[in-house]
Amino acid sequence: MNPTDPKHPWARLTAAARRAPHTGDTAAPYGFATRVAALAFTQERVASLFERFSLRALGVACLLALVSAAANYSAVTSVLAEDNGVATDDPVAELIELAI
Repeated sequence: MNPTDPKHPWARLTAAARRAPHTGDTAAPYGFATRVAALAFTQERVASLFERFSLRALGVACLLALVSAAANYSAVTSVLAEDNGVATDDPVAELIELAI
């Protein structure tokens, strides 16, 4: 039962397959792409239950993010208005003052 033995049926079959000429056509038949596209567009797409709930959850999350940003807008703008000098200060000088 040695498959590498030249008298083994599998070895003879693979050797014959290697010697056989390739006669197959690699091109798709005429109209194949059109037929596949038409079949793809005619089938109804059924959304799964998980997909329906995930899209709804995405909408709710976006709505909550907008509401929270609107609710905290005044607090954020007041903090930014109080801290005017942060962008113009020298960060290296601030670190040296902290180290001393």
